[in-house]
Amino acid sequence: MDQVRVGVIMNGVTGRMGTRQHLERSIIAIRDEGGLPLADGRTLVVDPILVGRDAAKLRALATRYGVHRWTTSLDEALGDPDDTIYFDSQLTSLRAEAVRKAIAAGKHVFCEKPTAGDLEEALELVRLADAAGIKHGVVQDKLFLPGIRKLKRLIDGGFFGDLLSFRLNFGYWVFEGDWQHLNRPSWNYRKEDGGGLIMDMYPHWRYVLDDVIGPVRSVLCHGQVHIPRRWDENGEEYPATAEDAAYGMFQFDNDVLAQFTTSWATRPYRDEIGEWQLDGTLGSAIAGLRDCRVQSRANTPMPVWNPDIPNPIDFRAGWAEVPDNEVFGNAFRVQWEMFLRHVVEDAEFGWDLLEGAKGVQLAELAMRSWRERRWIDVPDLEVPAS
Repeated sequence: MDQVRVGVIMNGVTGRMGTRQHLERSIIAIRDEGGLPLADGRTLVVDPILVGRDAAKLRALATRYGVHRWTTSLDEALGDPDDTIYFDSQLTSLRAEAVRKAIAAGKHVFCEKPTAGDLEEALELVRLADAAGIKHGVVQDKLFLPGIRKLKRLIDGGFFGDLLSFRLNFGYWVFEGDWQHLNRPSWNYRKEDGGGLIMDMYPHWRYVLDDVIGPVRSVLCHGQVHIPRRWDENGEEYPATAEDAAYGMFQFDNDVLAQFTTSWATRPYRDEIGEWQLDGTLGSAIAGLRDCRVQSRANTPMPVWNPDIPNPIDFRAGWAEVPDNEVFGNAFRVQWEMFLRHVVEDAEFGWDLLEGAKGVQLAELAMRSWRERRWIDVPDLEVPAS
């Protein structure tokens, strides 16, 4: 059987997300299952090299997953012409510089979001990548979650009628670090280190909003530091300078209004850590990361306000589960496979660095809205000329 080897430089996969989703459940899973079948009958096999700043962590990770190559030198990794894809899941503050190097080395680029710390830098990466003629992509994993894919299926099937509103309640409690171990890195809560929930999550919400409803045209946002003191990985107390919650509203070309609450200072009372509710004239749906439930117009109960008696309606009972109807793969792996085929077969791939820049744009405008306490329009993006 003919094989096509693809060397993948993986920078920053010693972190939780990089290890679990990108390395273990995507690249290693593809490798261990024998690779990807290509349209011409060949098989694409991946050969990763791990890159990072901590040699001990890299060595341990390579041993655990049977990866034979690792280095603490990004320049060394980029210098090998047989490794054609560069992947970046480092801290946001380190990403743009490394991506620039990868583009200059002629590597195809696939990276996490946000792609840069500000819009100007994000657009510069688009310009450099296009000028170099490389292929480039940005992780947009939530588009491939089973819940969101079911939601899209309902839209495409005309279930909702006219769309009215789109709401999200997303988040969980991130422990302060004084009496429970941290469940998110401490830098997330220091603005000076690139932290902040808006720059972390609004790049996600941009592509979800654009894909489910349509292009975002304006944003109104308020951010807040709810927990002003936290403790880092060494048990040292520090002031939280970056917001841990954001409350946003979004408008589109149609009359749909979206309201997204995102918080690392909330205790969920729902089925999943995130739930999107989409209401329409003919029906409503609630989608989580995996599940999706619907209620049609004909099955909608008629509540009566009467606080003097127990509620007579079981509201949850009126919702029906949307069946899978297909096998849903890991959301990160699905996009990895698409990008690998994009590089080798020139297969379609719609989520490039410009799409990543749109996420940075929305985050910046949301923070501006917060500062100025008003709606901010979202203009179309233009890539600057060389």
